[in-house]
Amino acid sequence: MPVYAADTSYGSVPGTGLLGGGGSMETSPLLEPDPEPVQHWRPLSKQQLEAAAGGPGWRKVRHYLVLTVWLACIVMFSVAVGIIVLSPRPSATCLRWWQKSLFYQLQADLYMETQAQGPQGATEVSEQLAHLRSLGIGALILEGVFHKGMSISNLTDAPTQIQLLLMESNKANLKVVMDLCEADLLELYAAAGHSDMPSNHSTPVQDALRFWLGQGVAGFLICDTDVAYSEEALLEWRGVLQEFSTRGEERIVMVKQTSDIPRPLNSSQSNVTLVNVVLRSILPNSRSPPSFQEVAEAIEKHLQIKEEDAWPSWTVREKWACGRRVGGEASHELKRLLFVLLITMPGSPAIQHDEDFERFQREFMSKNSPNKDIIRSYTYKNMDKTKRGNVALFNILSHSKAIEEALMYGSFTFLPFDASSNSSSNSTVSPSLSPPLLAFLRSWGCVHFLVLLNVGAEPHFLNPAWAPNLPESGVFVASSGLNRYGTTPLHAVEVHPHEAIVLKLFKPGRYS
Repeated sequence: MPVYAADTSYGSVPGTGLLGGGGSMETSPLLEPDPEPVQHWRPLSKQQLEAAAGGPGWRKVRHYLVLTVWLACIVMFSVAVGIIVLSPRPSATCLRWWQKSLFYQLQADLYMETQAQGPQGATEVSEQLAHLRSLGIGALILEGVFHKGMSISNLTDAPTQIQLLLMESNKANLKVVMDLCEADLLELYAAAGHSDMPSNHSTPVQDALRFWLGQGVAGFLICDTDVAYSEEALLEWRGVLQEFSTRGEERIVMVKQTSDIPRPLNSSQSNVTLVNVVLRSILPNSRSPPSFQEVAEAIEKHLQIKEEDAWPSWTVREKWACGRRVGGEASHELKRLLFVLLITMPGSPAIQHDEDFERFQREFMSKNSPNKDIIRSYTYKNMDKTKRGNVALFNILSHSKAIEEALMYGSFTFLPFDASSNSSSNSTVSPSLSPPLLAFLRSWGCVHFLVLLNVGAEPHFLNPAWAPNLPESGVFVASSGLNRYGTTPLHAVEVHPHEAIVLKLFKPGRYS
């Protein structure tokens, strides 16, 4: 029982009572709040709501505003979809292996001599091929296998060293195209024409092709002067190649153009590809070394010609372009300029056999020492600076082409250049006598590569009014002098004599 529960005075205080009622007692509650008024919420009537909303007209305005907002959203969405659909957008082109590869014309005799040295020679060949692959080369054009007049039907003449070379090339992930321009194809077709064998039997030509395809050859190179350069012969070759072709491992036919004017191939098979690649020389055929003016004219001519359906491959057939003198100037300048041109042009470049690419591996194997790291650094350090520069430039260009869509399959635009308004003011050579600055653009989407080639003997500056639609700035990707780095405004670019420059253009404030 609570304390004081029986005490009636608990919770009460004495009061004075009424006047005159002395001694009277009165009880009053403690801390009792005043009662709050009770509010009863009632919904507004229709008239009260209309009055609060501003009347019946406000309802119509509100409906119109909501409808306007929805219509604006629909219009903006439709405009965005239209911009996305109608705006030019690049589509990735699915290229075959020969369209993505950089070809290297290899002399088989040199490797056969190396392999004949025994196990050490075989190891050297393997490392040389791996070195070529590391430079960005994807396919080899094997020259010198068949000497002039030699028949490819004589299978017993195939040296064991060639078969080993094919095996090592496949291990190094290098495709091999067999050069048959020196082989005697006329003898084979003459024998097939007088053969009494039924038509369903293999001809000597087919047997020879199957033999080499079975050895791992990825294709064959013929000249446009060969007897095999005809619709009937190429259809026969195409049937054999398809027997060994798989997805991603297609076997191809390349044709070497021997003259400045291509020989037409009259074909009635419009839906059949008879020739996959046409190999052309970027420089004209001549017995004497051309001048820089003639070189510039030849390059400009090729840059302005629209290519045919066959995939182009560019090369330099003349040996003087790689190892001698052109126009009385040092050839390494033209050599580097041609490297830039061949690799940045549309198509697959085909580089001539170059001693600089294999010098490192050859010197490495020539040193009989167990400490390979020291030999590697020693040989590279003592290589000629010019030769090291050639290899470095080639390496930069080949890997840039492999990762940049614009250089691989982007559009090509030749840019005319006004030499008279952009030549150096201090030049003593008349602009009409000096080769102009050659320029072209490789584009894919919003990415642009500007290639500048100065074949002349005087510097050229880029006038801002020369190509006003181009971005104002760019970053150096490569230069034949290997001395240009970072970003630069186009109007500040000075192209030195016999120099080639590759610039990746971008808009101010961003790099793309």
